[in-house]
Amino acid sequence: MRVLVLGSGGREHALCWKLAQSPSLSGLSAAPGNPGIATLAECHPVDLTDVASVVALARQLSCDLVVVGPEDPLALGVVDALQAAGFAVFGPTHTAARIESSKQYAKEIMRRAGIPTPHSAAFRQLAPAKAFIESYLDVPIVVKADGLFRGKGVVLAANRIEAIEAVEAMLVGGAYGEAGSTVIIEEFLQGDERSYIALCDGERSLLFPAARDHKRALDHDQGLNTGGMGAIAPAVRSCDPDLAAIEQQIVAPILRALQEEGAAFRGALFANVMLTGRGPRVLEFNARFGDPEAEALLPLVASDLLPSLHAAAVGSLEGHTVALRSGACVTVMLASGGYPGHYRTGLPIYGVDRAAAIPGATVFHAGTAMIDGQLVTDGGRVLCVAGTGSSLTEARATAYAAAGEISWDGVHYRRDIGEGWQ
Repeated sequence: MRVLVLGSGGREHALCWKLAQSPSLSGLSAAPGNPGIATLAECHPVDLTDVASVVALARQLSCDLVVVGPEDPLALGVVDALQAAGFAVFGPTHTAARIESSKQYAKEIMRRAGIPTPHSAAFRQLAPAKAFIESYLDVPIVVKADGLFRGKGVVLAANRIEAIEAVEAMLVGGAYGEAGSTVIIEEFLQGDERSYIALCDGERSLLFPAARDHKRALDHDQGLNTGGMGAIAPAVRSCDPDLAAIEQQIVAPILRALQEEGAAFRGALFANVMLTGRGPRVLEFNARFGDPEAEALLPLVASDLLPSLHAAAVGSLEGHTVALRSGACVTVMLASGGYPGHYRTGLPIYGVDRAAAIPGATVFHAGTAMIDGQLVTDGGRVLCVAGTGSSLTEARATAYAAAGEISWDGVHYRRDIGEGWQ
């Protein structure tokens, strides 16, 4: 089977790494890819916002399956265009991808489907948003940009003043561009957060074990929100609901609701769930594999993933399973100095080969480039170091040992990923 993976980050490197192990694979390509992906696949410098060029590349490669990694091409309708050209695509259509690209739409469809979610309201004007904050909500208050903003369009305001400032920054100051032209003001929930990812074929689903992302930039959940500074999998405590309950209460209802709207969801459905004293509450949905959750989950998959992705793409998951290895995986994201604010690029990176040589360690490229034979930084989140082991403690030790081998000017990473889960 000839496969094209769209994307250039750590998630796509992890997907290519796993697909490259498949005996069903006859050719692997990526667009645009990155230096890590280039060791596994033929990379093509195609702009993923140019949908026509993506379709042309798929035709050139005679692809049997296209796997879409990031959210932006999904929102632009790349799946619709590829399907119209006759390709099997792992990823939702533009309409189905609205479950991520519009938080307001996601809230509306969750309410119709009876899926528990925090109380919220959407606003496009400042005055009613301020009145809502001042007269109704308890604190802290969650303020979200409605649209896509690289996983960072969320502000946790400690009080009403901070909440109003966040709303003003989005609606008046344009802090998040068009993504923030509508804001969602949402109640804050106390609980334990989980990431649940399911392969879906429109009707059926295969659910991975829960993962746990670490969003804040600094140790002990301090600092600004980021795209994710590390993850653990499986992330399960004794009081957690089992996967069957998550499938029954969350995944199956949203798939039915989307299908009823003529937007059958085929691809990776990501539910960001808060486990509260009142039960699970869905904070939001994503329409693709999480990042860095993918880098923590895929190393635990023992079975051939390619047939399951293809089955999901063509609507025939029945009879498929995803077999998992025992043990755990911990990922640590190595970031550029200053991230998630201003940071430099083009800085030489050292020690990746030493890190990858540690048993149980894998290094996924997230924001790198190759210049004159030298690997350099090319993003905020640069490398995702994954460690596997028979226990979370062992996996964590491996990940941090590997992370310690890598260096560049200003590198920083959290030292507490998975802490307290042993």
